[in-house]
Amino acid sequence: MIALIARLLCRRWSPLPSLLLIFFLIHLSVSSTALWAMKVELPPLTAAEHLGWQEKRFVGRTVYKAVQENGRDMLHASSHGTASGLFRAQKIDLRITPVLHWSWKVETIMQGLDERQKSGDDFPARVYVVAKGGLAFWKTRALSYVWSNSQPAGTLWPNPFTANAVLIAVQSGKQHLGSVVEEKHNVRRDWQRAFGEDPSTIDGIAIMTDSDNSGQAASALYSTPWFSEN
Repeated sequence: MIALIARLLCRRWSPLPSLLLIFFLIHLSVSSTALWAMKVELPPLTAAEHLGWQEKRFVGRTVYKAVQENGRDMLHASSHGTASGLFRAQKIDLRITPVLHWSWKVETIMQGLDERQKSGDDFPARVYVVAKGGLAFWKTRALSYVWSNSQPAGTLWPNPFTANAVLIAVQSGKQHLGSVVEEKHNVRRDWQRAFGEDPSTIDGIAIMTDSDNSGQAASALYSTPWFSEN
């Protein structure tokens, strides 16, 4: 592309000083590289059969289907005592693109749950990132951004099933219920807060709507997450 522009410039503006032309091309090259490096896109959640994502079933099957929400593609999730999610295995370099973006809309929340206990570990919407422990599989960790039923936004607590997973409430209860909310979170910074470690990469991302522990019902919509430099 840059070589083609150079040829066009030389043909149309041959008097242009060589030094100026070189400066222009270098600037264009650096800008283009930076633009591509700033954003990491994932396969659309709304693709047929969620192509590029793997379904992970825990209890039953949460129903995920593509819908239109105010003219934008989103994934609708409906859980009735079920827990299954969609997982994307992809290494993300947090030194370059540490910021995670997504949008979601919660339609229903669950009542009377203590989310710090196993019996209450259900959420209308979760987006979580995973870092593998390599051969030390017991070191695999997960950070889960949740729309909490009751915990105040900003609260952080360990998953009641494993010490290797931490949850962060980024939305809570009925506030913004029924509205699409845009989220933007620095995973590297949040990981440091959750685990006291400075990760260079993560290995996957997932979304899940679940209500298996309480037996209640929950529904939400998700956009496809993506990562950026800031």
